Amino acid sequence: MSTHTPIRPHWMCASCGFPWPCDARRQELLAEYADAPVSLSVYMATCLINAMTDLPLHRSGYLYWRFMGWWR
Repeated sequence: MSTHTPIRPHWMCASCGFPWPCDARRQELLAEYADAPVSLSVYMATCLINAMTDLPLHRSGYLYWRFMGWWR
């Protein structure tokens, strides 16, 4: 279990304080979902939708890159 979990509603990492998913969590997610890229996509899309609700003042392009664009 990762210690790099998001603190909502700001979506900051509970472990390192960087925007979630932080670099450490990204590497963990890539390893966890190495054989299931569609599942990673669904999980991160769900996080993106929740973040868009929690962070309405952030630009959607920034949030998309933060949650989806880094692993494609």
